[in-house]
Amino acid sequence: MSIEFVKLAIADDHPLFRAALIQAAKKSLPLSEIIEAESFDSIIDVIQENPDIELIFLDLNMPGNDGFTGLATIRNAYPDIQVVMVSATEEANIINRAIDLGASGYIPKSASLDEISDAIDFVLDGETWLPPGINLSTETPSEEKEIAEKLSKLTPAQYRVLQMIADGLLNKQIAYEMNIQEPTVKNHVSAILQKFEVNNRTQASTLFQKLKQTPFNHSTIQ
Repeated sequence: MSIEFVKLAIADDHPLFRAALIQAAKKSLPLSEIIEAESFDSIIDVIQENPDIELIFLDLNMPGNDGFTGLATIRNAYPDIQVVMVSATEEANIINRAIDLGASGYIPKSASLDEISDAIDFVLDGETWLPPGINLSTETPSEEKEIAEKLSKLTPAQYRVLQMIADGLLNKQIAYEMNIQEPTVKNHVSAILQKFEVNNRTQASTLFQKLKQTPFNHSTIQ
């Protein structure tokens, strides 16, 4: 592989798996700079402090990452960063959803160091890496692809407004949280409804909530 230096981040709350990812990354990219994060909030801070990050390994079930919302958030705000999801679950439908929502690969925590190194090489070469035996869904279009396409149309500010709508905040509360005027929030909401092709904020919220739907929760899968 021609790439010699890559700055990448590993976002996972389990030190042992972070160590495995670091070992695999150093094998593929001996000159790489690797930054670690233990929560979703901290990985966002890392991205903001290191705008030249090219690759992130994101734990699907780390603190602050609610379902696929973390993936969607990074893909919206930082579309040039490649995101590889990592998780203990190996269910094909979850893997397909991750790819449909913009992940460049999916690494189960049972993967060997060689497989993780292969995944890094694949992704940095512009390919999508999947666990052996997993094929991308042929359903066209999938609901996740449709949601991803709609999310990609939102500006970062509109995306944040949508997140708050999904959390049940009113326009006045959103304006306070974002330190903007309420008419500006209303304009964002109107743009969201138009881009999502829905009639009201409840319908927009329902679509966003689908990102949180996974067959596990933080207490069952680590």
